[in-house]
Amino acid sequence: MILLRLKINEPFRCLQAGFELYFQNDWDRTESRGGFAPYVLAGPNGSGKSNVLEVLAAIFYHLQCQYLTIRPQGFDYDEEENPGGFRDERSVPDAFELEYLTFPPVSPEYGDEKILVHIRIVKVPGSSARVYLLNHPDVDADTPLPRTEAAEMLPEHVIAYSSGENEILSLPFFKMRFINYDAYLYHLTRQSDYPEPEGRMTFLDSQMSQALLICNFLFQDEPSLEPFKTDVGVKGLKQFRIIIRQHRRVEYNVELLEEFERSRTEFPFGTEVELTSAFKKNVQREDGSVRRIGVIDRLAQCATCSFMDEETESLILDYWVTPETRTAFKNHFSSILDLFQSFQALIALNLYPVSDAMKKALYRSASLYVNETVPILPLDERVIRFEDLILLKEGVNAPVYAKSLSDGEHQFLHTLGLCLLFKNKNALFLLDEPETHFNPDWRSKLISRIRDCFGMSYRKTKREMLITTHTPFLISDSRPENVLVFKKEDQSVTVSRPDYNTLGASINKITMKTFGKKETIGGYADRILNDMKQRFATGENREALLEEVHQKLGDSIEKILFTKTLLDSMEKDET
Repeated sequence: MILLRLKINEPFRCLQAGFELYFQNDWDRTESRGGFAPYVLAGPNGSGKSNVLEVLAAIFYHLQCQYLTIRPQGFDYDEEENPGGFRDERSVPDAFELEYLTFPPVSPEYGDEKILVHIRIVKVPGSSARVYLLNHPDVDADTPLPRTEAAEMLPEHVIAYSSGENEILSLPFFKMRFINYDAYLYHLTRQSDYPEPEGRMTFLDSQMSQALLICNFLFQDEPSLEPFKTDVGVKGLKQFRIIIRQHRRVEYNVELLEEFERSRTEFPFGTEVELTSAFKKNVQREDGSVRRIGVIDRLAQCATCSFMDEETESLILDYWVTPETRTAFKNHFSSILDLFQSFQALIALNLYPVSDAMKKALYRSASLYVNETVPILPLDERVIRFEDLILLKEGVNAPVYAKSLSDGEHQFLHTLGLCLLFKNKNALFLLDEPETHFNPDWRSKLISRIRDCFGMSYRKTKREMLITTHTPFLISDSRPENVLVFKKEDQSVTVSRPDYNTLGASINKITMKTFGKKETIGGYADRILNDMKQRFATGENREALLEEVHQKLGDSIEKILFTKTLLDSMEKDET
């Protein structure tokens, strides 16, 4: 997708009603940014840049929920039973407009050759969000698309990552995990195959990070993984273990299922199911035939060795990563995304202890601390967990466990790993300060590394990326039209483009022009220098001050200017 315009017509966080943001001014030139390039959202703390990511996540969560075919118990609005439940006509924010370009599905109506279509989504209070197609000759631009077609016009994936604990950004993704869990449980109790999640929203946290690393190291080719080796020193994956606790049972609501499927299926006897017992998918063979096989069975067939721990009723799968291991995964999983979504579904099963009452409270919650109310299972009670994830690292002979990497190394692998995983998808990436733990060298390379991950695939896919930052390096690697500068005054947020060429601009210039900081040295050093300037103004010995400034302060433009002032003053006295 390619974002064009966002407008919210009621307050959201620190964004005021009427806040409007144009992403791309020339709508007819889809490659006007020179191919793929992320938008860099910069500005002081509290200026609203992260709120743009949050409002987009909230909007697409609402749209995904609006078009769900399987509705979790306790999710939808009911005047008596669930007055705080989900309603198509009520969202946060409750009034917005969003426009973007995307590829339509391949169908007789749109033709076999995909062309970008212009989508406008409008939500007004008291009404569901309406999706309009503006540039198709056979579609009335003033008539909302039918439900099925509207759902197909949403981005394939919405992906988010935050280097900090941004609960607001993660909240809609966290809710979607419970929706996907309930959808899986629904298919499980019907003993039917579990398809791809309807809500394709992915938030990378500690539960997903190991799955991301495993998928990339098993499926990506060496050139794609070169930045991992060059910058982080990680050459590859040596081994890992997957533990699946199979005999974990949960209750399900027979009456709810009967309400959905009364006339179409027979239900298994009883009110309990084993969580992993029917986790199966249809897999297409090379000859075109289809076989139905469990995902756990496929994982087991790829393992170097496996055994059942009878005491804990756990299946232990060990993997020694070799070319044969990678071939096995590629034979049993159709793509890297197939494997990752299988891990996602299994990880979602770790939500099984959450009660229906707690889920109902979660679905209607707008709390910033909702994650703290959900119990975190001890490792030995989880349905799935990863252990002994050992990496190969340049110059290190001892085992390097993934968990032992530094925060910056984790951030680097996560950020680029997400790009590699979804590089061929029409997706929206929302990255909240992904470079906070980077050293200056990595910060200066981030934009180019991201562009390298996508390569030339922007020609056949359209994805959008928004990165919030306080780092001048990201701005120096971006064209002015890709930089959005946020400013908040009198409770109003404004966004502008830089009035200078940011691409290749010096860090000092960006710091002064974009972040409004005139000093190029730290606050404590600046205080020392100002003290010297005051002492100079009061007539203190200039030679002594000149010696002191050279001894105490390192080289900077501020030091040079003050030194020149001292020398000019001394020369004037001599004449």
